[in-house]
Amino acid sequence: MVITSRISLQTEGNGDAVDITSRIQKEIDANDINSGIVTVFVSGSTAGLTTIEYEPGVVSDFSEMFERIIPKGMKYEHDRAWGDRNGHSHVRASLLGPSLVVPFVDKRLILGTWQQIILLDFDNRPRSRQVILQTMGE
Repeated sequence: MVITSRISLQTEGNGDAVDITSRIQKEIDANDINSGIVTVFVSGSTAGLTTIEYEPGVVSDFSEMFERIIPKGMKYEHDRAWGDRNGHSHVRASLLGPSLVVPFVDKRLILGTWQQIILLDFDNRPRSRQVILQTMGE
């Protein structure tokens, strides 16, 4: 069985990190699948997904890491072509990736004690985001 659902959320952009773990768990709780996997996918080319310990220190460290390896202030060909000054957002999102696959058993996500599922919005402005979940199992 495959069940597709969506989570809609507003983000602030500029590296906004949003913990979506509980919203994903709520979708698993609401369907008829007891054990399986959930594929989590963010639609759009300037946001990505990962798992981290969602606490201010790690969130700040993560943001600073992206600034070191993919700085906002560099020149990006995308910016020259489109003039929207979010070339760094596209590069950061592609490096992080748009999807995760997380197993669950007895309707509980199999995550570490300090591990949460995080959406990072790298765009340079607030956005409406859609996270698509495909839950598969029995």
